[in-house]
Amino acid sequence: MKLGISFLKLHPGRFAEVTREGERLGFESVWLSDHLVFPVDLGGAPYPGDNADSPADTVVKTPSMWDRPLFDTTAYLCFLAGQTSTIRFGTYVYLLGLRHPLIGARAFQTLDVVSGGRAEVGIGAGWMESEFAAAGVDFRTRGRRLDECIQVCKRLWTEPNVAHEGEFYAFDGVGFEPKPSPAMRLHVGGESRAAMRRVARYGNGWIGMEHTLESLPAKLAELDRALADAGRSRDELEISVVGAAREPDDLKKWAELGVHRLILTPFRRTSTAIEDMRDFATGIGLGK
Repeated sequence: MKLGISFLKLHPGRFAEVTREGERLGFESVWLSDHLVFPVDLGGAPYPGDNADSPADTVVKTPSMWDRPLFDTTAYLCFLAGQTSTIRFGTYVYLLGLRHPLIGARAFQTLDVVSGGRAEVGIGAGWMESEFAAAGVDFRTRGRRLDECIQVCKRLWTEPNVAHEGEFYAFDGVGFEPKPSPAMRLHVGGESRAAMRRVARYGNGWIGMEHTLESLPAKLAELDRALADAGRSRDELEISVVGAAREPDDLKKWAELGVHRLILTPFRRTSTAIEDMRDFATGIGLGK
């Protein structure tokens, strides 16, 4: 079982220290979330129904976060890569459809190259309509836009030169060098049917958000159905889940469900992060 560290509840001032200590303790990866801006009025956070690429039926008002620190996600991970040698760097999830695909493709190519092949590309459609409005991007088309971005990025990362003519983006032939390593995998995040279809069409992996051992089996069954419709199976995917574990038996239970990587928060608060990580690693048997 691979263990990743979520930075979602960690102050950026501790990112570097936690990454270095995580590598020393034997954690496999660190995962940083992504936003361009936090508008003063965030609107609501959707808890998706059948299609998270459209506004959900159930929307919960989100507290304002406009004054919280934000950084360019892949740039910050490049900085962390320069201080480490083995730990991997992932995004859950990068809003690829908010960027032109040339920009998104270059960002992850750079991370992968400077880290020596340690990039994990986690992408998603996004939920914050006001963020899309601030960037001048139509929120209603974010699903189709993301699908087109994925297709373009995959070509840029593998083909000698690429020309593209699509619904949202068009450009004449361009070169794109150097190519990222084959180890750079594309993980699709999301819980909706649209996200599952996207995993089945394009994904090397799936990122499940905030699951328990009890909630995950039903979602994996949905994923299996989407994969079957696309002529694929879960054997072809790396399953990463944001969850929790307190003892070695918990890791065994996640693995028995088919989880390859557990992304967790191994600390209670920023101020005690290092001590908590060490206690967690001892209790879970990390490195044994």
